[in-house]
Amino acid sequence: MKIRRSERLIDMTQYLLTHPHTLVSLTLFAKRYDSAKSSISEDITIIKKTFRERGLGKIATIPGATGGVMYTPMMPQEMAKADILEICDRLSEKDRLLPGGYVYLSDLLGEPELLRNIGRIIASKYADQEIDAVMTVATKGVPIAQAVSYYLNSPFVIVRRDSKITEGSTVSVNYVSGSSNRIEKMELSKRSLKQGSRILVVDDFMKGGGTVNGMRSLIEEFDAELVGITVFAEANFKGERAVENYHSLLYVEKVDPATKTIKVVPGNYFEE
Repeated sequence: MKIRRSERLIDMTQYLLTHPHTLVSLTLFAKRYDSAKSSISEDITIIKKTFRERGLGKIATIPGATGGVMYTPMMPQEMAKADILEICDRLSEKDRLLPGGYVYLSDLLGEPELLRNIGRIIASKYADQEIDAVMTVATKGVPIAQAVSYYLNSPFVIVRRDSKITEGSTVSVNYVSGSSNRIEKMELSKRSLKQGSRILVVDDFMKGGGTVNGMRSLIEEFDAELVGITVFAEANFKGERAVENYHSLLYVEKVDPATKTIKVVPGNYFEE
């Protein structure tokens, strides 16, 4: 049964939004709405223009028998910067300071809208790269990894510091904590990654970079490839970090335990 064009546009938009980085054939839409491909093409042109103007991402059309349309979620730099500046203000609140110079993030990382925005911002950086999996370490990095993996349409894998019986056999590495210089261990199920996989590492907070470096070592153990590293927030660290090439959305520039003041600014994500 044919439906009105307004209904078709709404349903097509919803379908594309929920199937990012997926090539959808025009035939599927034509059969779904009992419409001619020419009408579907006109609808896609409208959606493409709207997405571009609203900063929702990119709609690409691929010609040919095996072609179709693909939605790539992206967030314009100015929109991302505005969101991050708002988060900077929230993180600068005095009651967020924790012992050891850490900043309390759990409440923010539990907000669905904020997580969606963080996921889209990080995914935008890697939108044109092939990502086979998003990796993080349990537990606070999990919601960020899940949000990023949704917008990249890639699975996410969770590295643990202690093995679970449900994980089966695991691969483990020892690493040096960048902030405490203690020897730690992390593990990942052997079934989590395939050889040659392209991995994006994300985490919630980084000081010395030891945890992120441990994940990099795990990736090497699987003969996989590290594509990039992005953390939600990084601390001002006076020593030598265990990793160099990474992106951060936020930078905790100054922490004063005496006055309980925190200064948070946008991270190096916006420097390129």
